[in-house]
Amino acid sequence: MQHLDRVAMISLHTSPLEQPGAGDAGGMNVYISHLARALGAAGLAVDIYTRATAPDQPDTVELAPGVLVHHVEAGPRRRLAKEQMPPLAAEFAAAMLARIRGEAAAGGDLPGVVHSHYWVSGMAGAEVARELGVPLVHTMHTMARVKNHHLPEGDTPEPTNRERGEQALTLTAARLTANTPAERDELVRHYGADEDRIEIVSPGVDLAVFRPAFRGRSRAARGIGPEEFHVLFAGRIQRLKGPHVLVAAAGELMRRRPDIPLRVTLVGAPSGSAGLDLDVLVEQEGLDAVVHRLPPVPAEGLAEWYRAADAVAMPSASESFGLVALEAQACGTPVVAARVGGLTRAVCDGRTGFLVDSLEPADWAAVLEQLHDDPETRHDLGRAASIYAERFGWEQTAEATRAAYRAALREHQRALREHHPLPLAPAARG
Repeated sequence: MQHLDRVAMISLHTSPLEQPGAGDAGGMNVYISHLARALGAAGLAVDIYTRATAPDQPDTVELAPGVLVHHVEAGPRRRLAKEQMPPLAAEFAAAMLARIRGEAAAGGDLPGVVHSHYWVSGMAGAEVARELGVPLVHTMHTMARVKNHHLPEGDTPEPTNRERGEQALTLTAARLTANTPAERDELVRHYGADEDRIEIVSPGVDLAVFRPAFRGRSRAARGIGPEEFHVLFAGRIQRLKGPHVLVAAAGELMRRRPDIPLRVTLVGAPSGSAGLDLDVLVEQEGLDAVVHRLPPVPAEGLAEWYRAADAVAMPSASESFGLVALEAQACGTPVVAARVGGLTRAVCDGRTGFLVDSLEPADWAAVLEQLHDDPETRHDLGRAASIYAERFGWEQTAEATRAAYRAALREHQRALREHHPLPLAPAARG
């Protein structure tokens, strides 16, 4: 099999250059950025193609050595909600192909694999891969049928065109990557995907940034008193992520145990089409002095917030993995998470945190009360959490991804040989 030198990644609706926690930027942005960096460090040239969203954006930005982010014309040069992206997929694919072919005509290398992230990127990626004669590797990140299965009350279901698009990708992609065995099983159960074409690729965590260090200093710098029981939520403010569950649980805990000096910090910005007015809920629960809201912060600042917390809460209705859980645990902070999706792998129940079987505020209040009352257990959980997170470096993610690329290339070239007994042209081989 020919050596793979270059890969084209697609993240149509959100750029790895954007701040996670705001708008449609989240764990997927972190995933693509760090995966690309790790692949680049391993010697693979990575071109990330994303939609241009501002008039003054440069055509290309270097993210890291060997990693370029290309801004592609598709629709107006302004931010659009991801729900507005599907009609732009064909235009994006055509513009991306023109960019790739133009660079190849000037002496550049064609990609050997196209790797798309999220379903609308996959719609564009399938066309690009077909035109270039190379295999498509696709990562869902989240799935419509899974989200709809766990749909929070009051939230909007994912549209049928997304379900159809994801269904088509399970047939089109040479390889699908799943974060966990549970996500692989969801692909098989909800979409009938071929298990033999699914590779398990666990996300990583930046262990140079997210690490245990000077917890007392982090708390003091953020005004967290040594006596306060500090619970942190980090992520997009939307029903799927469940910040309203945490606020309601805090209210229940305060009614049950007014002696607990509780402090709740929510780090993130509103996201999604369904409104979630946390300010009203905070007022209704009488938590104006307890709940503090902050905008998204860069990774280094977020690590400080993790270290300043006694626990990080993830009351999500659905998670393909949950990078926040890994980041928090890498900082030595136990995680309380819903027992859903990839969180069952990201958090070791009873060892690095606790998994909660429901999204009922009373159940969450009970777990938080238990953590408050047992500081020795909190300490033990945090110490075990930091050790557990060390298994998830981005280098391991990059190597597993390269294995998926190699498997896709083998399958693609086998299929081509069956239909083309003559030697393949260089472009077709990628």
